[in-house]
Amino acid sequence: MLSLSKHVRYAFVFALFLLAGPAVAEPPLALPVVDQIVVRKGDRVMELYAGGHLVHTIEGIQLGDAPEGPKRFQGDERTPEGRYTIDYGNPGSSYHLSLHISYPNAQDIAYAHAQGRSPGGLIFIHGQPNDWTQSERVPGDWTDGCIAVSDEEIEALWRAVPDGTVIDILP
Repeated sequence: MLSLSKHVRYAFVFALFLLAGPAVAEPPLALPVVDQIVVRKGDRVMELYAGGHLVHTIEGIQLGDAPEGPKRFQGDERTPEGRYTIDYGNPGSSYHLSLHISYPNAQDIAYAHAQGRSPGGLIFIHGQPNDWTQSERVPGDWTDGCIAVSDEEIEALWRAVPDGTVIDILP
């Protein structure tokens, strides 16, 4: 069996690294200005539209701890269903950026009040918790009714989704 000196082996390994070239970081997700968001809760996807054309799909979105059915009351841990708008961004969020969803609307408020309850509020699209130190997302559905995406995805949404963007949240 051929035996190579230690120096020859190091030179060979170094040459392999040179041939492989430098590691190239993947560019950040870049999106055009988005004018409609469609969330399909059951499929765990968020579709982003510009000018009526699908421009990107975010898969594996995370929802509230009780993801089935529409949000009705404060504390039910459900994600709303219906048509809302993105009405402001929160750069000081407890999560890696967040975009506020205009829940509750007049129908949501009327339904909850008819039951003698509060509809809740403070529903956002947001990244992972600021104190989350793992490179992957928090596993499973874990929000209190919000829609969570990766930190890279919320950064792209932050740049591409202006206030007033329509969001349709479907079962």
